[in-house]
Amino acid sequence: MGSRTVVADVADELARRVATGEYRPGELMPSVRQVADEFGMNRATAQLTLGRLESYGFVEARRGKGFTIRDVREEGGMDSYRHLFRFSITAPAVAAEMFTDIVAVERGIVLDALLAYTAAEKVLDPGELAAAVDELEAMARNAVPDYPRIIATEIALIRRVLGVLGMTMQRAVLNSIADMVVEVPEAVTAYFAVAADLHVLVWRALLAVWDAESAPSEAQLALFEDLFALYHEKVIARFDELVGVPGVEETAATA
Repeated sequence: MGSRTVVADVADELARRVATGEYRPGELMPSVRQVADEFGMNRATAQLTLGRLESYGFVEARRGKGFTIRDVREEGGMDSYRHLFRFSITAPAVAAEMFTDIVAVERGIVLDALLAYTAAEKVLDPGELAAAVDELEAMARNAVPDYPRIIATEIALIRRVLGVLGMTMQRAVLNSIADMVVEVPEAVTAYFAVAADLHVLVWRALLAVWDAESAPSEAQLALFEDLFALYHEKVIARFDELVGVPGVEETAATA
């Protein structure tokens, strides 16, 4: 089962079954004895494995009953949802639905932050912002762009904006979303459904707006929102294609 420990590998396999709906919320997980028999381990190791699954937030131990599967999407926190997304990747429809939710939350936080800073007093050092965008551009122009590093740099920029705006809760949620995305290669790739250079152009445009003495017009703001929406539509479509959502390839070919 790979180079990691048996406990980690088996726990991940059981977590995958929960995430993809093979084991359903409210049902009992296989018992310690059943896990031990299926995976050829002793019962003490099987107990540790189920305990690890509990640490993911996927199951709840109940005295005299064993481990009951939790409805993670209804009851779990951000960390449990992160695990759920990572393990759902082999179930395209489930993964696509979760990714759409993740993108919707990310889009709302980022758009609100960027537009709010556009209307707020500019307290960030323009030179610091320009240097960060220069770094983005250098990474984007590499023959093989380092997508995770580009995302990390963009997230750091947005976190700075959220910080000066006092949007601490949004910053915490954005951190969790970033963790979810970087753990899933298909999600990282999907965020570059458009060329990495276009990410840089968006930031250049924002810097120009922030440096201007006059506020952006309503038409400029509306155009930015429309472009942002279009970009995220492409991100979702690319993810669906990468994970193999049925019908996506045919639709893309027709388009």
